[in-house]
Amino acid sequence: MNSFGAYIRLMRPANIVTAIADILLGFAASGALLAISTQSVGSYFTHLQPLAWLILSTIGLYGGGVVFNDVFDAELDRIERPERPIPSGKATITGAAIFGSSLLTIGIVAALQVSVVSALIAATVACLALLYDWKGKHHSILGPINMGSCRGGNLLLGVSAIPAALEQLWFIAFIPIVYISAITMISRGEVHGGNTKALKGAVALYLVVFAGIVGLALLPQFSLIYSLPFLGLFAYLVFPPLFKAMPSPEPQFIMHAVKAGILALIVMNASIAAGFAGWQYGLAVLLLLPVSKFMAKRFAVT
Repeated sequence: MNSFGAYIRLMRPANIVTAIADILLGFAASGALLAISTQSVGSYFTHLQPLAWLILSTIGLYGGGVVFNDVFDAELDRIERPERPIPSGKATITGAAIFGSSLLTIGIVAALQVSVVSALIAATVACLALLYDWKGKHHSILGPINMGSCRGGNLLLGVSAIPAALEQLWFIAFIPIVYISAITMISRGEVHGGNTKALKGAVALYLVVFAGIVGLALLPQFSLIYSLPFLGLFAYLVFPPLFKAMPSPEPQFIMHAVKAGILALIVMNASIAAGFAGWQYGLAVLLLLPVSKFMAKRFAVT
């Protein structure tokens, strides 16, 4: 792999697709789609510009965040994961730091094209990502919450397409916070193996996520009937790998459970998006799943 390919690998392209799904969900939840539907055909694409800027923003934020993850882990990876771009010598720490900084800057500047509120959310997500890369990952309790907050902020970044919607829907950020906290708990066993207690805790958190999505039916703009088929697929993807890992929490089973959880983020987002904007929109979000799985075969997910 050439040096350019190594830096792209640092971005975890398959994971970035899941971050785009966050934005698509937030955009739908904000009511922006309803606003667009009332516009003339001539102004349709103009009103989609905020979505394009927010997608570019999340690409920069997520990409920059995971690049810095490898920057901070460079010495550890030389021992545990020598095949990664930095320890293998295909990318340098300095080059990765510059690349990551550029991506985070792009993320914030792109969000600013939508609104100051969006830029502030993007800046907060960038800081949370750096905090996790630097210190957060080393804390057993605060680490998962820190990582989950990055995803929750990313979802709110999508909602910020209509800033006023943030006052009404800020609480939906807790769904990805809980979900990512569960995945982060599981991921601690990727290298040396996990423990059954952590896996059982992840199952409990997954159930909280499902309850939270069902609870959205209390909102007048959310239709649970459209969400249910996607929720079924979501459960099918995330629970079997966890149950398989419990009897023998070895690294390969843990890694599979983490990978399944990350890719299933798209299905989770599709289930909520369908509730807010109809099954057709949910299906459109779900179509990102094969894209992410295709990239996952070529680039590392964890």
